[in-house]
Amino acid sequence: MQLRGKNLLLVGFTLFSMFFGAGNLIFPPGIAAKAGVMTWPAVAGLAVSAVGLPVLGVVAVARSGGLDTLGGRVHPLFARAFTIAAYLAIGPCLAIPRTATTSFEMAVPPFVGAEAPISLFRLVYSLVFFAAALWIALRPEKLTDRLGKVLCPILVALIVFTFAGCLLNPLEGYGPASGSYVTHPVIQGFVEGYQTMDTIAALAFGIVIAVNIRARGVEEQGAVVRGTIRAGVIAGGMLLIVYCMLAHIGALSAGAVPDPTDGAQALTNVVGLLFGTWGSVLLAGIFVIACFNVCVGLISSCGEYFCSICPRLSYRSWAVLFAVVSMVISNAGLTQIISVSAPVLGILYPMAIVLIALSFFQRWLAGKRWVYPLGVLFAGVFSVLDALKAVVPPLGVLDALPLTQAGLGWLLPAGAGVVLGLLLPGRTQP
Repeated sequence: MQLRGKNLLLVGFTLFSMFFGAGNLIFPPGIAAKAGVMTWPAVAGLAVSAVGLPVLGVVAVARSGGLDTLGGRVHPLFARAFTIAAYLAIGPCLAIPRTATTSFEMAVPPFVGAEAPISLFRLVYSLVFFAAALWIALRPEKLTDRLGKVLCPILVALIVFTFAGCLLNPLEGYGPASGSYVTHPVIQGFVEGYQTMDTIAALAFGIVIAVNIRARGVEEQGAVVRGTIRAGVIAGGMLLIVYCMLAHIGALSAGAVPDPTDGAQALTNVVGLLFGTWGSVLLAGIFVIACFNVCVGLISSCGEYFCSICPRLSYRSWAVLFAVVSMVISNAGLTQIISVSAPVLGILYPMAIVLIALSFFQRWLAGKRWVYPLGVLFAGVFSVLDALKAVVPPLGVLDALPLTQAGLGWLLPAGAGVVLGLLLPGRTQP
């Protein structure tokens, strides 16, 4: 049996819902607000890192048989360490807390007075938010019915409604480009796409998607892999369409209200101009549903993985643990979470990109066991050194290397590692 028709669309919608959360809402309009008239070149770069790479990540993991197998082509210890780091980054340490914090910022402060006890409200909101997400996540095989059938269509409808308002009332047009978007908008859009975390998430979501495909009657492993890949393509297409809508909204925001602080502010500006007070309600609904969907997906994915490597705790126990830890961290606030996420993603993303890229050349890498280890090692070492520049001033000399100023300084070292690996003898990992 193959995954087809309505079932395929529902699983694709589910994967889109798991991808599309806080970062996906904030960064496309934020990029466009800064890029202004250079919005579409910037969106082209964003599409590569925030749509193309996640889809390729889903395909790479499905074809390889799991992230552990893919990472094992570097070394078994690397596979375990990298996989755990990836799940913690998209899980309780960064991405899950960000879902609650971001949705809170859009759903509560705009509707309460300046003197309101925001910290108390955040605590109560996080309790309710994570309790509801945990309740759904405890049945991971039901995510397609609950996310794909219900919440995903509502979310897309709200975004389309907002976009339609922009088409009917185009405001003041796009604003001017600023910063790096003036000189290299494509590269800047590509690097900013890291913040969506979707390439890392793509490497982890395969477990839950496979569970949902099997729950729809598909048992044969090859059919599950094919279904996962097709669902990834559907989710990627939906992401691209929605990103274009959000980018148009953000670019209009810069023209109507110059210098928005971030993507959330850009969206707030536009919906306020278009819909008045009701715009805040509309935006709150979009953020809460999107962030809730992703929170459920991430709790499920992390719970499934950690249960697989440490079965002494049941899936339900892991899910509860991650929900509680994420709730605590979410109360630190959005600014603190984002400040930590940037360097962490700057380290993980290059290694993930190298793994994904090499997986598509696996048939030609037979007998070249050093390609994966050296490519990932060179990318990882440079990324770590680049992240340490802020606290180790002598490392500032790295800025003299090609592409470093554009945020892609790891690319040439990774390429050198791959070339060196091709020149060295030895059998490749399976």
